[in-house]
Amino acid sequence: MKTDELIALLARDAGPVPTGVGERRFAAALVLGILAALAWVQAAFGLRADLPLLMTTADFWQKVAMPLAVAVTGLVVVFRLGHPGARVRGWWLGVWLPVSLLWIWAAAVLWMAEPAARMPLVLGTTWRSCVFNVTATALPIGIALLWALRGLAPTRPTLTGAAAGWLAGAVGACVYSLHCPEMAAPFVAVWYVLGMGLSAALGALAGRHWLRW
Repeated sequence: MKTDELIALLARDAGPVPTGVGERRFAAALVLGILAALAWVQAAFGLRADLPLLMTTADFWQKVAMPLAVAVTGLVVVFRLGHPGARVRGWWLGVWLPVSLLWIWAAAVLWMAEPAARMPLVLGTTWRSCVFNVTATALPIGIALLWALRGLAPTRPTLTGAAAGWLAGAVGACVYSLHCPEMAAPFVAVWYVLGMGLSAALGALAGRHWLRW
């Protein structure tokens, strides 16, 4: 039996579904995941001492602009993937466009920098740990999102898991930025994106098993 036929069979005798259940489940999962990620960053690394002042600067918001934009559009994509038949094709542009713009910006920064300064702009001082730290910060968010998705009806579990992991990676990158001392666009364009990508890969693997029904 095909998935769509099974859904139709199950829904034939079902009563009306209360409105907003999926939205509330997603909101609860996201809030719990973010709180857990914040607790992890605070316990493992500590927040930046200059964070209140830093958050008043343009540099900070330029740093988090990409993961914030990915998170906003990614939330829509993930939620729609949790509903059979929902279209997501047009939303993928919103997921990848912020990353593409960041890469263009990072390339421009490197092009204008002195040759000797280019490698430090890419590596910073924390490149060895950044990918792991972003992925670890995203982990509780990803678990919470997968829990929320299990209450829906995703028909593409691997893709849905990957999208949830990408979203978790973006939100995790925002949370980790509250500790991260790096501010250069080339650093964010390489290591933050790699951390988000690893989170997406883990989400795809988890979704393949946890979201199957």
